[in-house]
Amino acid sequence: MSRRSAPASTPPGRRVRCAGGYAAFVPDPLPPELEWTPTLVRALSDADRLIGRLAGEGGRLPNPHLLIRPFVRREAVLSSRIEGTRATLGELLAAEAGAAVDRSPADLREVANYVVALEYGVKRLKAHPLSLRLTRDLHAKLMTGVRGGHATPGVFRTTQNWIGPPGCTLANAIYVPPPPDVLADCLGGWEKFLRERSLPVLVQAALMHVQFEAIHPFIDGNGRVGRLLITLFLVEREVLPAPLLYLSAFFEATRADYYERLQGVHERSEWEGWLEYFLNGVARQSEDALSRAERINALLARWKDELAGASQAALKLVDLLAQNPYCTVRRVERQLKVAFTTAQRAMERLGAAGILKQVNQAKRDRVYCATALLKILEEPARLVPMEAA
Repeated sequence: MSRRSAPASTPPGRRVRCAGGYAAFVPDPLPPELEWTPTLVRALSDADRLIGRLAGEGGRLPNPHLLIRPFVRREAVLSSRIEGTRATLGELLAAEAGAAVDRSPADLREVANYVVALEYGVKRLKAHPLSLRLTRDLHAKLMTGVRGGHATPGVFRTTQNWIGPPGCTLANAIYVPPPPDVLADCLGGWEKFLRERSLPVLVQAALMHVQFEAIHPFIDGNGRVGRLLITLFLVEREVLPAPLLYLSAFFEATRADYYERLQGVHERSEWEGWLEYFLNGVARQSEDALSRAERINALLARWKDELAGASQAALKLVDLLAQNPYCTVRRVERQLKVAFTTAQRAMERLGAAGILKQVNQAKRDRVYCATALLKILEEPARLVPMEAA
C-alpha cells in the first residue's frame, strides 16, 4: 500500500537542521501515492507498447549481441557528457581500436570506466540481485583513477555533500541531500523498494532513479551511477532480452528539463511530471534503439551481399565492425585469430568495396573506419515520436 502523497507544492520529505546550521532534505520512503491522470496513463501505455516492440523485434534481430557493445559505449559517452566530459563516441571507439586520439586521457578514462561498470553490472546480475553492495561496486569501477576518484570510490559518504553551481556552499546550495547519520536508513528503504512488485516496472524504474538522486549517497559520481542503475534495473526485471535501451541520450538532449523535473520532485512533489518525462524518454529511446538496430543490421546485410564470394575473414570482419567500426590490421589479426596477411587482405577487400576508409595519415599503423556505420551510431537522439517526424 503506498503512502499518501504530500499536498501540492510540498516537498516529499522533511528538512532537518544540522549541526553546521544548514538544512538538509530527508526524502520519504517510496512509493508515493500517485495520481494516475489520463496523461500519465497514456505515457505509460505508450512506453510499455514501444519497449515491448523493442523487446520483440530485438529478440528477432539476426545478431542482437553484436549491437550491445556499441550501444553500451554510446550510453557511456552520453551519460558522461551530462557531467561535463566531452569525449565523443568516435573518439572512444577509435581509442579502443588502438588509434591515437586528440582528447584528454582523463575524459577517455571516465567514459571507459562507465563501460567497465555497466558491463560488470550486467554480468553480476546473472547471479546477484541489484543491491546496495552492487551499487557500491559499480561506483568503485566508475570512479577509480578519474577526477573525483579521491572521493572514496565504492564507499557511501560519511560527510555532507551538496548540489549547486561551482563555488557554492552548504549555506546557498540548490539542494542538500540527507545528512550522513540518516543515510543508512534512506538507503535501506531504497534497497527495499527495489524488491517492490506492485508497480509497473517502468514507473518503478523512474521512482528508483529519482530517489537515488535525492539520497545522493556518494561524494561524487551519483548522476552516472543513478543512470547506470536504470539500465541494470530493466535488465534485472527482464524487460528486454538484451540491454539495448539506454536513457542518457534522452536526458543529455533534454538536460535542462531533466534537472528541472528532478528538482520538481524534491521541492514540490511533482511526481506525475517526472514520470511523464521519464516515460516519454523510454518511448522515444525505444523507437530510437529499434531504428538504429534495424538500420545497422540492414547495412551489415548489404555489405555481406556486396562481399559475396569474398573470404571468410572478410565476412567475419563485417560482424567485427558492428562491435566497433574502427579497426587496424593488428586488431583484426588478434580478434579474428588469423594471420597478419589474412587480416590485411580482408581489410583491403572491404576498402575496395567502399566499406572501410583510412582515417589517419600514417603509412604504418593505419586506422580504418566504417564511416557509414559510425554515422548511424553517432546520430543525435530522436526527441519526437517516429510518426510525428
